[in-house]
Amino acid sequence: MKQNERKRALAQKDATELQGELEALLKEQFGLRMQGATQQLTNTAKLRDVRRGIARVRTLLAQKGRAANAASQAKGR
Repeated sequence: MKQNERKRALAQKDATELQGELEALLKEQFGLRMQGATQQLTNTAKLRDVRRGIARVRTLLAQKGRAANAASQAKGR
């Protein structure tokens, strides 16, 4: 799956699915960090990809949170 397809797939998920994705990425990052600490990590680029994935998911969560907040404020007027 190409990078743009992954971005689109993440953007289509709702907040709960994104939260689950974030938890999975954080666990994967922890595992990769432990592999790096014990000199077992062979693909060091994977750690970078996971870090960027975490940032991407957190960005989408923040955007969806702001959109929901703006919608609720507009509804209250």
